Amino acid sequence: MNRVGDACPYTSECARFALTGCNGIDHHGCPDKPEPDGYKLNLYEGKTILITGGTGSFGTAFAKHLKDMPPKKLIIFSRDWLKQKNLKDELDEPWVRYFIGDIRDKERLTRAFKDVDIVIHAAAIKDLESCEYNPSEAMQTNVQGTQNVIDACIERKVSKCLFISTDKAVNPINTYGVSKAMAERLWINANKYAADDSIKFSICRYGNVAGSNGSVIPVWKKLIKKGVTELPVTDERMTRFHFLMKDVVSFVDDSLNKMKGGDIFIPRLPSIRIVDLADAFGYPYKIIGIRPGEKIHESMDYDYDSGTNPWFLSVEEIKETLKAIF
Repeated sequence: MNRVGDACPYTSECARFALTGCNGIDHHGCPDKPEPDGYKLNLYEGKTILITGGTGSFGTAFAKHLKDMPPKKLIIFSRDWLKQKNLKDELDEPWVRYFIGDIRDKERLTRAFKDVDIVIHAAAIKDLESCEYNPSEAMQTNVQGTQNVIDACIERKVSKCLFISTDKAVNPINTYGVSKAMAERLWINANKYAADDSIKFSICRYGNVAGSNGSVIPVWKKLIKKGVTELPVTDERMTRFHFLMKDVVSFVDDSLNKMKGGDIFIPRLPSIRIVDLADAFGYPYKIIGIRPGEKIHESMDYDYDSGTNPWFLSVEEIKETLKAIF
């Protein structure tokens, strides 16, 4: 395994530049020298980018991010026409296109991928409980849908294909994690399957994105608005990796810039204790019991998990990250 650098203060610069740029599994720390400002312009200028699941938390954030360095075209591919309409009204950019479609439909993907240079595959059924109770649907979207994206990328000769994965794919114990682990295998194998060195498939694997759709922070925020006096905690031993969306976007930027095909990019992230998160909210908590398929600690790699991670955020540091979300 390749471990680079020591843990650094939790900043977007760390996520943005902390890459080894080599094949295999890359663990990220702080670089000695950052890339020069403006290097990303060379990556996106004149390029057509497509994001599957483009109206989700990541796709929306990445689309807003591109306003500072617009590509030739950005295609938002998703099933939800209402979210597309809302995003279109918010962005109001002539270089953004909106394509309604489902990754289960390979023919629709192939049509959408025409003349695309970069595909970021973020579409998935991500809710743990939904996947647990609808495993066949999870497999059709997360596994077969990913194979459909791979096939469309190869047929349309997309030069850079980046898959957004999750720490739940490592040592999976739930349907969601199993489906993402299988999708990772398919994605990396696609480098051989394509039989074309001009088409590169790589992966970004990271942990919980603070404040993203369905994550604990917005759930607790809604409960507080409803007047709850105690926050629900499944197990007080629970830990999670902690990643801000602005850092995710920068991390994906740099992964696209450095990918060679066959890479699994993994950021060096801090962990948080769920009870410390409750303290940062300023509320007491009550134990409600662990959900089916839920882990006490998440793993980013086989020897890198949120429980043994030497880098934990304090309650005060968590409060600072919450300011960036709220």
